[in-house]
Amino acid sequence: MPIRTLVNAAVAVASAAALCAGLQPSASAAAPAAPASATAPNTSQFKGVNWADPRDNFANDPLVLSGLSLSDDYATTYGKASRIIAAFRANLGANTVRLPINPYTVNSSHWHSYRAVIDAATRQNFKVIVSYWEGTDAEKDGLIDDTATYWPMWTTVTRAYAKNQRVYFEPMNEPHGYTPAEWADVAAQWIQTFPAVPRDRIFVSGSGYNDSVVSVCADPRLKGTYLSLHHYGFWGNRTYDEWTTDLKARLGDCAWRTVADEFGASMTTGLNYNGPNTGNNEISFIQADTDLFRALHMGSVYWPGLRTGDTYSMETLIGSTDKPWLATTNPSGADRLAWAWGR
Repeated sequence: MPIRTLVNAAVAVASAAALCAGLQPSASAAAPAAPASATAPNTSQFKGVNWADPRDNFANDPLVLSGLSLSDDYATTYGKASRIIAAFRANLGANTVRLPINPYTVNSSHWHSYRAVIDAATRQNFKVIVSYWEGTDAEKDGLIDDTATYWPMWTTVTRAYAKNQRVYFEPMNEPHGYTPAEWADVAAQWIQTFPAVPRDRIFVSGSGYNDSVVSVCADPRLKGTYLSLHHYGFWGNRTYDEWTTDLKARLGDCAWRTVADEFGASMTTGLNYNGPNTGNNEISFIQADTDLFRALHMGSVYWPGLRTGDTYSMETLIGSTDKPWLATTNPSGADRLAWAWGR
């Protein structure tokens, strides 16, 4: 029985619907709630997708999101972005989009038109997570490429959006070039540099490839921020229970303030993520992650919602170039995403 049909059914039959689709969480999905002494942000409010440049966001020039063009002015970008954001909501029920930035995008004339994407999203009441991506080739080392352009970039972005309650700031994506202690120092410096940004609108990436939030969660300088975690099935070949154990270890006791702002698997290869788990690693991974996100009331932002040429992409472009729309590449994957979001 397809979950998409069941999502619109009465709440009273939700449990039966989940059982029919094979979406029952295992006992291993249970985990501790937030510490009683903590003021826990509501991470389940983030139900989102990443919208990416076809180059995986690693670029030494301005970023151009899939479906957009570097030659588009503000009005054209705004029109296209409005349709794509609306499609994310219509097709998936998303309310959050994560977007990349780099100095080439922000510290240039392209920033004027790129802002149209953020504006189009927030005016549709989307939450927007803006994250810095390093460059490619020699620059792709997990370190800030150039502090002389990095800090002015963030000054421009925070001045534009610090007062917009729907915009969130992630100082760096996957800071794997730093030790956990070094990365915590950088994150603390970012917070100190931009005191006008409320802490509950900052996403501090986990250490390494955003693969563990344990160290940043323990740092008192980062108190009050959200934490972001990445988790991918290509990191191993595991069973459902093994993936659940792996994710719990990366979360430690900090699931209550963590958003998984990247996780994903193949969506264009025909896998049925609603079907019985016959030992396929990607099915085991997606079912384990979405069960645990749901059980922990964790926010999650799928990678990617839209990226041209990516087999993981949940959506693909349809329609004309000037009036784009989206189609879902794998309805069962979209069902699992809805399940993770509590639907």
